[in-house]
Amino acid sequence: MASSLRAFVAPAQTAATAAVKVEKDVVVGKAGGTDIRCDVYRPPAGTEKHMALLHLHGGGFARGSKDTLAPKLTPITARGYLSVALEYRLSGAAKWPAQLDDIKAAIRWVRANAGSLAIDATRIATVGYSAGGHLALTAAGVADTQLAACVAFYPVVELSKDNVLALLPPGSDDATVRSASPLSYVKAGFPPTIIFHGLADVTVPPESSEHLLQQLRQAGVPSELHTFAGVPHEFDAHPEFAQACAPLVDFFLEREILNPRTYPPFAGGRGPAGG
Repeated sequence: MASSLRAFVAPAQTAATAAVKVEKDVVVGKAGGTDIRCDVYRPPAGTEKHMALLHLHGGGFARGSKDTLAPKLTPITARGYLSVALEYRLSGAAKWPAQLDDIKAAIRWVRANAGSLAIDATRIATVGYSAGGHLALTAAGVADTQLAACVAFYPVVELSKDNVLALLPPGSDDATVRSASPLSYVKAGFPPTIIFHGLADVTVPPESSEHLLQQLRQAGVPSELHTFAGVPHEFDAHPEFAQACAPLVDFFLEREILNPRTYPPFAGGRGPAGG
């Protein structure tokens, strides 16, 4: 890693990051006899923006754990957001829509505990990574979650044959497959969405995020896509990228959710000074 990039992200690695507090294995609901658990990361005192981010790990729907998320979510938590890392049921234990049900249970728990969590119950966003990005987008699109925003890192947008076999019950019909596709839910009213993708990703092609952005724009959804040259899937496993993405997420949520504002159209042609 070039020293210049290390110098760029070093100021963000401050005492604020160390001041993030975590409460592990909080039970947010039950699925049959299984507890649905999460880890709650609280921002440093005095930085609170009173908004919750529900983080969903990747792993192809069949693997992964909330315990892998701490390095990725700590930088954005340090900027004042409450972060909740969810342990949803994997596809080996339960098929779709069990994962969506677990996410909905977590959202209900966050809303019900908004006071003790020091957040605004109307300001909850999903943040997903790879397969978790798929779940974050789908949860954002269903009508009964009423989420404020979505953040998707290298999301699985278009289900492949392998993903369908892993996630859905055997013999699922076309309607069930569509119900598990994030693109099925992109329409007017979809919450503001910011996407991140590495351009050297061969696990989830960056073109799929470009397609997602196109669909969001056609639906009139406030949306952005940020790409990074030369980096593969799960690029934010490197601390410098997690640190670099945090201010972009923060700026997007600040101007779309926390302090909404619009900008005057930019004038065409040359300015008064010829610039």
